[in-house]
Amino acid sequence: MSGVADDDHESSRPGVPLRPAVQPAAGPPAGAGRPGLDVTAVLPYAGSRASRRTRGLRAWMMTAPVDVAALLAPLLVTHQYWRGTLVMAGLTVAFFTAGGLYHARRHVSILDELPSLCGRLLASAAVVAMIAALRHESAEYVLGFTRLVGVAAGLVIVGRVVTREAATIARKRRWVEHNAIIIGSGPTAVELARLLRRYPQYGLRFVGCVDTSSRPGPAAHPLIGRLDELEQLVRIVECDVLIIADPDCPEPVLMEVLRRPANASCDLWAVPRLWGSRSHGDHIGAIPIVKVRDTTLSGPRWALKRASDVAFALVALLLLSPVLLLCALAVLIDGGPGIFFRQERIGRHGTPFHIIKFRSMRPVDEHESQTNWSIAHDQRVGPIGRFLRRTSLDELPQLWNILRGDMSVVGPRPERPYFVEKFSAEYPTYAMRHRVPVGLTGLAQVSGLRGDTPISDRARFDNYYIENWSLWLDAKVLLRTVAEVFRAGGR
Repeated sequence: MSGVADDDHESSRPGVPLRPAVQPAAGPPAGAGRPGLDVTAVLPYAGSRASRRTRGLRAWMMTAPVDVAALLAPLLVTHQYWRGTLVMAGLTVAFFTAGGLYHARRHVSILDELPSLCGRLLASAAVVAMIAALRHESAEYVLGFTRLVGVAAGLVIVGRVVTREAATIARKRRWVEHNAIIIGSGPTAVELARLLRRYPQYGLRFVGCVDTSSRPGPAAHPLIGRLDELEQLVRIVECDVLIIADPDCPEPVLMEVLRRPANASCDLWAVPRLWGSRSHGDHIGAIPIVKVRDTTLSGPRWALKRASDVAFALVALLLLSPVLLLCALAVLIDGGPGIFFRQERIGRHGTPFHIIKFRSMRPVDEHESQTNWSIAHDQRVGPIGRFLRRTSLDELPQLWNILRGDMSVVGPRPERPYFVEKFSAEYPTYAMRHRVPVGLTGLAQVSGLRGDTPISDRARFDNYYIENWSLWLDAKVLLRTVAEVFRAGGR
């Protein structure tokens, strides 16, 4: 039995039966009713036991430790340059991370990575060498250190050759592979399926295509479902990778589906619409593909954001403790006991928590507290409360929420359950904001979307922040927040 197109002529491997993971729906032959589409169905093969046990492995788990070991190898010879060696290692790993050299690639080749590797090694070596030259006047010291840097750089390249070869062998023997669903059912999708089925070195196991066509009719097999069923299919077939191969699918419809929690946990690749655009991404066979940025925060990126949040909150609480004390005294003098105001808000994944703020007024009852949209012009807000709100100093106690893990420094605005339920029903993308913890400040807030501003615009900015997150983006939002505070731009 052949699981590929007729022109493939591939024999099945011993002990690996070629059978579809999900039975395709009955229907007309592939290509019927579609001019120019004359292909045979590409059937998935059974996954191996080894690949099931290695589903959690990622490229950086092997590459990063080997890089660090190579960069620190000079310490086995001499400890004379240990400070420079440690700085060189940290800087190089940071440069590699920024350049995407720890991202998984479908086409694995050291020759593809060599220009970027050498350029970033030279950049980090130049920085460390200049620092060494400034700190030590001895030319012999700097020359000796430069030699060790050259040795470390050479070991990094050798290590990359070894890890890339090991990855290729593991993929070819199907020890490591990840289930992949192709979004689309046209000729490009069928060709991708054939390539993945024939060439295991791409590390992907094709499990089926998802139909994106809104018009009923025959399509290439095996179709395992439709686009609106993708979230359920991802769970059923234990999918790790989604490949978008339909240029005609409307982007708003596609992104609404891909932002759903189960789909957002998958790696996302896309075939560019303009093949002649000289994409600098990856490729499967002769088909170019590009890695789409993560649609949610998870894994190492989430750990990095959480670590930065904790560090920021600790430093801010220490430095701003006098300001916090003055604010507490002012609230006490202005309104008597009851310095803090606690209110239920909705955090990450819809989990409720109690936010802490300096009290600026006293609501009549809990119902008013939960359902009153804005108190910007409420006459019950006194001069102290109005000043705290205009300068956003009333938000400072939320640093404790950040330390507890309820919130992040930068993220979507925390909202009350009543309004979360209301806005989620009215705006389809609003609930997607809760893929990350809510924030003390956020991109929407510093972009002027505070108070009585369109909720759809807020949700758009929040989702853009989530899907384009970086430490530098957080830094930019914080700098703009400081500017807003000094302009007294609060409500």
